[in-house]
Amino acid sequence: MLALKRSNKDERYSLDDAAGSGGGLVLPKPLRRVVRFLGSLGSGRVDIPRHLGTVSVLAFYAATGLYAFALNGDTSTVSQSVTSAAGFAINNVKVSGNNETSEIDILERLGLDGTTSLMALDVAATRTSLRGLPWVQDAEVRKVYPDTVEIKLTERKAFGIWQHGEELSLIEQDGSVIAPLRDNKFASLPLFVGRDAKTGAADVVADFDRWPAVKSRVKAYMRVAGRRWDLLLDNGVMVKLPEHGVDRAMEMLASLEGDHQLLERDIAAVDFRLNDRTTIQLTPEAAARRKQAVEARAKAFKKAGIEL
Repeated sequence: MLALKRSNKDERYSLDDAAGSGGGLVLPKPLRRVVRFLGSLGSGRVDIPRHLGTVSVLAFYAATGLYAFALNGDTSTVSQSVTSAAGFAINNVKVSGNNETSEIDILERLGLDGTTSLMALDVAATRTSLRGLPWVQDAEVRKVYPDTVEIKLTERKAFGIWQHGEELSLIEQDGSVIAPLRDNKFASLPLFVGRDAKTGAADVVADFDRWPAVKSRVKAYMRVAGRRWDLLLDNGVMVKLPEHGVDRAMEMLASLEGDHQLLERDIAAVDFRLNDRTTIQLTPEAAARRKQAVEARAKAFKKAGIEL
């Protein structure tokens, strides 16, 4: 028979042979620790916390609940609730680079509801969602624990206004549509009119850098049949350019303007589409005045007996 005997020297327990053989039987270390703990527990020397049982039961039920949610695929909801309650709910959103993108649109893309957990926020999905906004070219999203999200946007740059039918849209330099034009903030940008006007916008503007005096007066670049351009000037004069030989036409226009101030006269259009001639169209008022002048001159010649 084996019994526990307490040693007075080191307050440790050892096993002796109950038959009195005089030899001691020592248990392995792991078993000795268990035996010592059970002995202390039985003798009342180990203090058990008052609420240990309650906490243990709650922990057991919590673990069971988590396991059940895991089986049903609801771990994200549980983790968000737990981490939000632990102080990781998103309370601050810092945004930079949003000159044209409203903060309201950004917050809507984040989908915050006051209890959204920073730990549960999917950075990659948030970036993809923000890139779906009209003005956003790229987005950086960073978590700053315990409760802050930092967002840095890179926005697209408006190059011009594209009119197709009755619709007005802002476009980039490569012709990509950014968003519909909603106000007069971009009224100073060049206007491109026509179905194919947006694709050649950058090229035609670059070409007219060589004629700054005319370029500064262009109100709209109008694409005709996807082949050539008409220029609508700020005084309402239309300059009709050829499909080929634009340089020749512009040099002729510069010469006529320099020698005769052509663009300041009462004309409606200047047509350079034909290589061998330039046609000038008068405004209706100027045409009426010219007609009256021609008729008056004819009467004067007739009265003087001059045959035309």
